[in-house]
Amino acid sequence: MSIRSQLLKGVLDGCVLAMIEKETVYGYELSKKLQAVGLQDVSEGTIYPILLRLQKNGLIEGEMRPSPSGPNRKYYLLTEEGKHVLKTIIHEWNTIAEPVNKLLERRIEL
Repeated sequence: MSIRSQLLKGVLDGCVLAMIEKETVYGYELSKKLQAVGLQDVSEGTIYPILLRLQKNGLIEGEMRPSPSGPNRKYYLLTEEGKHVLKTIIHEWNTIAEPVNKLLERRIEL
């Protein structure tokens, strides 16, 4: 597994929750939107196991809706627990990201 994949694996749940908080989406659409913001490594094969796990843990709910171009699609939305977990992820990310950036960019004296 590449370093990029390992780093992405650690933050992808938060990215998925953040995207679903913004709007209800179905799996394929979600992978395309994540790719559009710069996460090109996120394929459908990566997204669906994450969606299943998040749903199993009660952080998102799936809802079948008609599709204008084919079979019904399962759209995902955040639960109250999912909103709480997303806030926690954002807080934890913010407490980690700044010092890590400083260290990696060597902006502080060790």
